[in-house]
Amino acid sequence: MLGAGAPEAALLGLLGLLVGSFLNVVIHRLPKMMELHWAAECADIHTDQHAGDTPAKQAVETFNLMVPRSRCPHCGHQIRWFENIPVFSYLALRGKCSQCSAPISLRYPAVELTCAALFAWCGWRSGVGWEALAWCGFSASVLALACIDWDTTLLPDDITLPLLWAGLCAAGLGATDATLTNALWGAVGGYLSLWLVYWGFKLTTGKEGMGYGDFKLFAAFGAWFGWQALVPIILMASVIGAVIGIGIKLRGELREGGYVPFGPFLALAGLTAMIFGPAAILAAVGL
Repeated sequence: MLGAGAPEAALLGLLGLLVGSFLNVVIHRLPKMMELHWAAECADIHTDQHAGDTPAKQAVETFNLMVPRSRCPHCGHQIRWFENIPVFSYLALRGKCSQCSAPISLRYPAVELTCAALFAWCGWRSGVGWEALAWCGFSASVLALACIDWDTTLLPDDITLPLLWAGLCAAGLGATDATLTNALWGAVGGYLSLWLVYWGFKLTTGKEGMGYGDFKLFAAFGAWFGWQALVPIILMASVIGAVIGIGIKLRGELREGGYVPFGPFLALAGLTAMIFGPAAILAAVGL
């Protein structure tokens, strides 16, 4: 039901602030957890190949989304609960660590406010129910993926694959506008389309134009919106990417190698499709 009301929007907006605070942890820690896992696998392979030549493994501090508690990266000050209230703590601390006065990235309140706005929109559109919660989960996942890919050029399977399966389940339960059949073919089409682009570009130039995570994210969008939405979403992602990429190049801020990750633009296109609908994207570009 469209336009459920302000109370529902406010309630889910408040939930979005809390989820956004947790997303900041996910964005920072999940890539590091992946790196630690890869390092452990490499160490195991090395140990198997050189059995008896390496000392016993040393104990490694537990590092996951819950442990250890958040600390200031500059001085190691452990963040207290009243310093971790979404947005309000940032304002109260004036964007600085209470211990060493090192600046706190504006990214933290920006993610919290963005997540709150997306959740509030879901509440305004659908009220407080399974449909709204499904799209809240979609919003949070896509927001986290956009930030992680921008920072690290990684789109973790720990988020993209559950997002894909959640889209198929949501379609099957009627929580999205896509039928289960359209969602299934959307997932297939989303993955295969970028997979073909990837191999076409690689065979032509000898370079990799994107990563496999982009295939999985586009497949997830196909599952959530149906195969009909794939063209509008990829068009929007390409336009956003071109505009931002040109802006970054003109400012001389391209990263080493001159690349810009595609995942954040794909994520922005997916959120645009959620808010305005795929048809509105085609209308905006005159199609």
